[in-house]
Amino acid sequence: MPVAQAPKNVSSLIKTDTQIGNGAEAVYGSNVEVHYTGWIYNPKAADLHGAQFDSSRNGGAPFTFMIGARQVIKGWDVGVPGMKVGGKRTLIIPSYMAYSTGGSNGIPPNTHLVFDIELLGVK
Repeated sequence: MPVAQAPKNVSSLIKTDTQIGNGAEAVYGSNVEVHYTGWIYNPKAADLHGAQFDSSRNGGAPFTFMIGARQVIKGWDVGVPGMKVGGKRTLIIPSYMAYSTGGSNGIPPNTHLVFDIELLGVK
């Protein structure tokens, strides 16, 4: 999404497929394996990325979770279904679908987030 189109205040989840996969599709109840990188949302940055706060790629091991089981923030439970293995998607997640008013581990309260997610597997 170009900066000119980036909303200052994110009111709903924005999903952008950057690469369409051709493998199994992630659905509610699936156990999925992903690589991800998370940033604070910055509408002024060309790529909308502010400070990076986490990445599964730093440790090398993918992250696994069950969609819909509340093991992750709501933005992931809603934003990952529909992806296919091999696909990559950027999620711009409003604060109410992330850590809301509580914040988490250095993420301030009421902060919108950006995640780049690559779907590696579906079980």
